[in-house]
Amino acid sequence: MGNLSEVLHKMRPYFLMVCLQFGSAGLYIISMVTLNHGMNRYVLIVYRNAIAALVLAPFALLLERKTRPKMTFPVFLQIMALGCLEPILDQGFTYLGMQYTSASFASAIMNAVPSVTFVIALILRLERIRIKEIRSQAKVIGTLVTFGGALLMTLYKGPLIHLIWSSKATHHENSAHSSDKHWLAGTLLILVGCVSWSAFYILQSITIKKYPAELFLSSFICLAGTLQSLAIALVVAHHPGAWAVGWDTRLLAPVYTGIISSGITDYVQGLVMKTRGPVFLTAFNPLCMIIVAALGSIILAEKLYLGSIIGGTIIAIGLYSVVWGKNKEYSIQESASFTRKELPITAIDGTKLVISGNESKPSTRPELSSS
Repeated sequence: MGNLSEVLHKMRPYFLMVCLQFGSAGLYIISMVTLNHGMNRYVLIVYRNAIAALVLAPFALLLERKTRPKMTFPVFLQIMALGCLEPILDQGFTYLGMQYTSASFASAIMNAVPSVTFVIALILRLERIRIKEIRSQAKVIGTLVTFGGALLMTLYKGPLIHLIWSSKATHHENSAHSSDKHWLAGTLLILVGCVSWSAFYILQSITIKKYPAELFLSSFICLAGTLQSLAIALVVAHHPGAWAVGWDTRLLAPVYTGIISSGITDYVQGLVMKTRGPVFLTAFNPLCMIIVAALGSIILAEKLYLGSIIGGTIIAIGLYSVVWGKNKEYSIQESASFTRKELPITAIDGTKLVISGNESKPSTRPELSSS
């Protein structure tokens, strides 16, 4: 029974991340449908983060009211920065870039997040490279491969890939054709969002250590994002009609993205990040890319190009090279941490034993008599 609970405990981060990828796939599809119907992206960001803050706040007050640490000014500044990095920069640039390209293309480019996260962490000395060790080599090579895949997707589209259901879905072809004109600009905008998302992961991993209350932290981040995006939205979308919602995707998108993506995702990411770190957190993005590519071609009639498929595959290969190296590093650190937990006891004959792992060995240091 103990072994089963231990296995379930180890598998929990994997299970949570797989569920998040399905939720993220829905975000891309629903957001793209809403933006295609004319909803302003900053209005969507305001609604999304406001709903997330309202949903998370009661749970935070109920579960973490007595355990949350005191808010300090440095933590407050970090929360404001997090509210700018993810809701403003990441969501804003990614939404615009997605309109210029496609949902499946955006989800594929976002697979570069682990490599960008690794580079930023390396610059900030949160990651270390020991070039003689294979795990460090895997992370470096994976990062270079990922960037190569992103560059290929930026510069090469290739021929159109015709799918079985592509000929039947034609109602979005005009918008898809117009987006082809801004392909390069859209790619660059998504890459800016990618860097912002990576920076968010790094700063979140630092902030969660100073303010270890995941629900409160997620609520505050969403609230900060709401206030900052509201200031922008009031300038760029001052007409009252831009804020109107109805019983359609203009209501579904803020509710879905607010509860699933900004609310639950931020909380689960905080839980996983405390034990596995920011690089592990982005290891499952290829699953989201596959789901979005399938749903995007069916629901949105998005075009799939050979360059996107090849580039996305290369990015996924580089991604798993980075994650493999990071997982090896995590396993070694976990093993070293377990080995350091030594418990000295005294045997019946007075010999001091040291319990280390699963082995017991006599200590060479003699036990001093109390007499």
